[in-house]
Amino acid sequence: MEPTKAAEVRRILDRYLVEIVEEYDLCPWARSARTSGELAVGIVWGVPTIDEWAASARALLAQPRMRVAMIVAPELPGPPSVIREVRDTLIPLAPSAGIAHFHPEANLDLASPARLVPFVRRSPDPLLQLVPLALLADVRESQVVADLALQAQILGGTAAPPREDVAEIIARANHTTVTARHASLIAVLDDIAADRRAAYARVGISASR
Repeated sequence: MEPTKAAEVRRILDRYLVEIVEEYDLCPWARSARTSGELAVGIVWGVPTIDEWAASARALLAQPRMRVAMIVAPELPGPPSVIREVRDTLIPLAPSAGIAHFHPEANLDLASPARLVPFVRRSPDPLLQLVPLALLADVRESQVVADLALQAQILGGTAAPPREDVAEIIARANHTTVTARHASLIAVLDDIAADRRAAYARVGISASR
């Protein structure tokens, strides 16, 4: 695939990461992963086979400095269920990673933190995010150790109750942020989407939306 096409896909992805994920602090590790060279990005073209998804996942997960991997499918057509099915099929083929799916079609639903998650994952292109399970376990283990250290104080009434799971904390923080700032966030998403349409048409990427 021509470098120009890949460069445009990466440029659009970087706009989303910097102007949405980092600017609105939707993931506490996003900025450090990107600026430290720990974000690995792969692109799969057309309508990829599951073998192509799996090959990209293996290649990205094998990179020694990788902490977060993203596989972008800029030409993949269909609703969010399509990329979700890809994720479900890929999970047993990449057992060392936690996999989340992102898609540009997601309505704003502020009813609860959990119902907001699809909107928070409203990326310019369909993509899968992979994080090594060992890293996820380290995050949760460090929290458990801290909680255990506090148990005596909690039982003695000198400390606050145990903290929630880190994923729940992030989801609730995102809900607070998006509730307060959703108008500006949507405006940026719309601007990135318009940039994507124009750029992909210019370089000949067969975008589906």
